[in-house]
Amino acid sequence: MQINFRLLPVFTLAIFTTFTACKKDSKPAEESTNELATHADNQSRVSAQIDAVSNDASLAIESSAAYSGGRMQNPPLTTICDATISFDSASNPKKITITYDGTTSCNASYSRTGTVVISMASGVRWKDQGATVTVTYQNLKVKRTIDNKSITINGSHSITNASGGLLYMLLFSQPGQSVTHRVSGSLTITFDDNTQRTWEIAHRRVFSSENGKFVLTVTGDKTNTEGVAEWGTNRFGNAFTTSITQPLVIRQDCAFRLVSGQVKHEGFGTATATFGLDANGNPASCPGAAGHYYYKLVWTGPNGGSLSATLPY
Repeated sequence: MQINFRLLPVFTLAIFTTFTACKKDSKPAEESTNELATHADNQSRVSAQIDAVSNDASLAIESSAAYSGGRMQNPPLTTICDATISFDSASNPKKITITYDGTTSCNASYSRTGTVVISMASGVRWKDQGATVTVTYQNLKVKRTIDNKSITINGSHSITNASGGLLYMLLFSQPGQSVTHRVSGSLTITFDDNTQRTWEIAHRRVFSSENGKFVLTVTGDKTNTEGVAEWGTNRFGNAFTTSITQPLVIRQDCAFRLVSGQVKHEGFGTATATFGLDANGNPASCPGAAGHYYYKLVWTGPNGGSLSATLPY
């Protein structure tokens, strides 16, 4: 079983294309649009990697009884794509080190180099409610294949097993059972123009199973806010917040694709992307691995006015 979640598709091209064709916009509006488009692209890449690394960390922990507190999985639940993994259960804290090798044999859309270290205090069992690990990024550089643009991530976040339990047990559980992980922390992002910014993250990730297939639901988890998942300063030096306004749902029975949800970016104008649609903008059933979902993008400028487009992802 290999988990390959795809979150927050990039919609930069849609924004640039739409606004390039609109000759009536003023220069300030164009500048705001370009900033919003760039930020949306940056945020989607960062968020996708947080989720990808969190998945890798969870699967690595569950593959070893010394960390999970459960039985050894044989064979393991999955391998970590394009990486090597080492375990040190004798130290305190115990550590799992994932070293990404820059290849693209598992995912052709991007490559990763650098190291992620998962630390767990001695005596902690991941299956227990409230168990927490720290995930530390050491120069994790992620390069997008299509244009060679990259981001480099440093810093750390925690993952807390808020509900207790192990993911593989969901495959044998009664309907309605779930496992909830909470991700929070602070990361330093270096963009490909060498701009460096600090972003805060707070994700709530709920795993469940339907007919023996995994379903992951992701929502924002910032304290005392409505749906905020990430916040901080973008590469242009402006404050932003990103909210998940409708839960993001990823399903194994649809090739681990994002099948529904909505994301909203705010701070210097507003952009909203709604996922899981057909070409006419209506909710769609799973199109199959080779098919397309569509999302509707709506941009609202700081001085009013809006445009929209429906595009595949």
